[in-house]
Parts: sequence; structure tokens; C-alpha cells
Amino acid sequence: MSQPIVVERLISAPPTVVYAYLTDAEKWARWQGERATIRPERGGLFALSMANGTTARGEFVEIEQDRRVVFTWGWVDHPGVPPGSTTVEIELFEEGDGTRLRLTHSGLPPDEVPIHTVGWEHYSGRLVTAAEGGDPGPDALPD
Repeated sequence: MSQPIVVERLISAPPTVVYAYLTDAEKWARWQGERATIRPERGGLFALSMANGTTARGEFVEIEQDRRVVFTWGWVDHPGVPPGSTTVEIELFEEGDGTRLRLTHSGLPPDEVPIHTVGWEHYSGRLVTAAEGGDPGPDALPD
């Protein structure tokens, strides 16, 4: 396996607001994908339908209110990264009047790191826009 992907963003919103975008299906779909199914509890389903018809699926491993979510991640019908085969950890740190978000994606095969890095950079920017009260617009996959 490769080194984990780590993406950090500063968001001008408190951790409680950002956390809602990680645990509410409607809010998640505002920044990533077209539809989400999210049961934010240990063992709860995480499923995300993307604009190109692909589906990410996993389950929640850990949940800490307003501080941290950890879930498994993989793609339905993609043997390189099957559902639940990797782990995404999103940590929220209060910083001034805002939140520092740190996303760590581990367990990816080396050839999957570049595309997932581009994806998380793109989608974390959309999360910033949504959590700060803006409209990131329809989900267009990153180039």
C-alpha cells in the first residue's frame, strides 16, 4: 500500500456546522455526488452515487460528535478499490472562529493515489463552499 493522502482545509464555519455536512445525507450530496445514504453510527452504511454513475460504498467505523468521522471506502464494480477496502478519516479542529479539516485516506493501491488525490482536493473545496453557506453548484467530476 501507498502513503496516505492528506488534505487540509480551513473552513469559516464552526465544527458543528462542518460535522453536519459529514453526517447528513442531504448535506453530503450538496458537496459530493448526486445522492448519499449515510447512517452515521458504528457499522452504519456509507453509500454515495456519483455524477458519472459510479457508487462509493463502505461503513462507518468511528464517529465523534463535531470532531471526527472514520469510514471505509471503495467503489462498486471497481476491482482496484472494492467497497470497504480503504479508510477515510476526517478530523475537525476548532481554529479561531472556524474549523481546520484534515482528511486522511489510507490503504489505497499506489496507482489509485493520483486520481483520489485530485478527487479529495476537488471535493474538499466544494465542502468548504457548502459549509460556509455558499452553493457549490451541481457536482461536476474533477478533471
